[in-house]
Amino acid sequence: MKKIIVHIPNAITCLNLLSGCFACLFAFKTDFETSALFICLAALFDFMDGFAARLLNAYSPMGKELDSLADLSSFGMAPGILIFSFTGQLITPEYPIFIQEYFPYLAFLIPVFSGLRLAKFNIDTRQTTSFIGLPVPADALFWIGVCFWGLENGFNIYVLGCLILIFSYLLVSELPMFSLKFKDLSLRNNYIRYILLLGAIVFITLFGFGGFAAAIVLYIVLSVINIKL
Repeated sequence: MKKIIVHIPNAITCLNLLSGCFACLFAFKTDFETSALFICLAALFDFMDGFAARLLNAYSPMGKELDSLADLSSFGMAPGILIFSFTGQLITPEYPIFIQEYFPYLAFLIPVFSGLRLAKFNIDTRQTTSFIGLPVPADALFWIGVCFWGLENGFNIYVLGCLILIFSYLLVSELPMFSLKFKDLSLRNNYIRYILLLGAIVFITLFGFGGFAAAIVLYIVLSVINIKL
């Protein structure tokens, strides 16, 4: 029975990985909405496997490694392909040939730096109750927001390139960022988390998938403010 319990979190992690595979597939097909839904589903499974591991006290070295591999697929490769496909739709014949041919490949910095972030997380003992650098699920949600905001409102590709470089740096930066894990429900101990959740609800209600980008920017800003408090 104990052996079965140990594998429950791993089974949920495999659902995260499977969702990431589907997200990559639909991103290549430029079905951005379905791809985004699978990335969001992967984020849900990513939360659930950790919750299940804590609830069942079913931690294992295999689970830790599997979680990182699944996250690289769902929150590294999937958003990278999403932005690669999205960038291809933004580029028009008016841009220089060099930009038309090579600029979309800049999107693959997202999975590269996500992999570095995950490797760093696995060996960094400081990140037990909070994060150092932007977590990869948050980064993936940001790129969903950018994609859908750009599809509805247009997007300058040079601004997009700058964002890719900035967020690649944030993934491996030393910026302390708070976790969304609640130890209790008190306002005093969780006010910054409640502000983020309320802001995210407002942004997503107003802008749909595009609101994810604003919510993650709010998360970064609140983390910076939290450092100074």
